Amino acid sequence: MGNYYPPVGFHFTVEFAGFDSKGIDSQFQSVSGLTVTLETEEIAEGGENRFKHKFPVKTKYPNLVLKRGMIVNSDLIKWCKDAMENFEFELKDLTIKLLNEEHEPLKTWNIVRAFPVKWAVDDFNAQESKLVLETLELSYQYFKTIN
Repeated sequence: MGNYYPPVGFHFTVEFAGFDSKGIDSQFQSVSGLTVTLETEEIAEGGENRFKHKFPVKTKYPNLVLKRGMIVNSDLIKWCKDAMENFEFELKDLTIKLLNEEHEPLKTWNIVRAFPVKWAVDDFNAQESKLVLETLELSYQYFKTIN
């Protein structure tokens, strides 16, 4: 255990069910929102004034935010446009894999029943020389972690 090094956060892949897992729709600049929060309920006990009892109620998952350089002909963005423009929702499962130096998964997160809730393109500015980034925000039911 003396030579343990924590994994790096820049070597990962995102795979959507139904899309090419090795294609352009699996490459992202950043992923955020892999968070789970346990909501609690406070109950006061009669005669006990020092504290309130806290009990777990449910888990809460924020939206998943994916960022990447803009892709013109993307099946993933077509899926988003169907939801946003046509109000046709197809729920998708996806996996996020943190990879080691041999491109093997160190840890995997399975995201269940995701659908797009926001798609945004960065501002255009003639005074800056940078890539156009697109941001995809997904709502989902829950995720499972796999070692």
